[in-house]
Amino acid sequence: MLRSGRIIYTNDLPIYTAFDEGAVRYPGALLADVPSNLNAMLLDGRLDLSPVSAFAWAAHAAELALLPELCIGARTDVWSVVCVSPKALRELGGATIAVTRESASGRNLLRVLLERRYGVKATFVESDDPYGVAANGGHALLIGDRAIDAQQTFAPTIVHDLGRAWHEWTGLDMVFAVWAVRRDVLARHPEAVQAALGALVAARRWGLEHPERVVEVAQATRPRREGYYAAYYETLNFAFDARARSGLARYCDELFALGAIPARVDVEPEVLLVPS
Repeated sequence: MLRSGRIIYTNDLPIYTAFDEGAVRYPGALLADVPSNLNAMLLDGRLDLSPVSAFAWAAHAAELALLPELCIGARTDVWSVVCVSPKALRELGGATIAVTRESASGRNLLRVLLERRYGVKATFVESDDPYGVAANGGHALLIGDRAIDAQQTFAPTIVHDLGRAWHEWTGLDMVFAVWAVRRDVLARHPEAVQAALGALVAARRWGLEHPERVVEVAQATRPRREGYYAAYYETLNFAFDARARSGLARYCDELFALGAIPARVDVEPEVLLVPS
């Protein structure tokens, strides 16, 4: 039985609600946590398979095999990965930016945008309360549900959607998370990996077929204004298709150009879904 992760934010519900509702059985154990902790647990062997930040996968592609079909990304706006600042991103040279400890892809995307798009550098400081920094007029990177809180609370002029900033620059999708499996686990238990992947794909299909129920679960988990979650889930992209792979490839190239990852990586999945 594989030990698998799931993201604790509401952005995972279009995939994982099917398991919570009993509509699809996951053939393993599921552990919910924030992205940075899932990254660490997958890398140190406490998890076998998990959603993982795109940055963490790219930095450790020698250890983690990329799975097909699934991702968490955005075609344009993402809503849940934002930089809150009274200044435009291009004006953040020399700034100190409070960053959540929960994110790897978002932090590195902000670095890419600042350094590669605008040619400026900022100092990132980990904070237990970046939202509080933002509320007090500082610069902060927020992800997940706290980023959505910021989007709904702060003036739109100071909330910079990093998915939109990326798309305006590159014209491409942005991929924030992918699904990966430890290579040693894949070598020992290929059938179990196939079963887990098949269940995940079936769960995503169920979510697409039952959007109202997904929205109901999200609303019960973290209430928002009426209609918010339906629009949010239409904004996100969960298909690791050609457009998503093109965006991920560009992101990884930019990370390599910064020296943030040790080598160029191939974004074609190494595991294929075998029809059952």
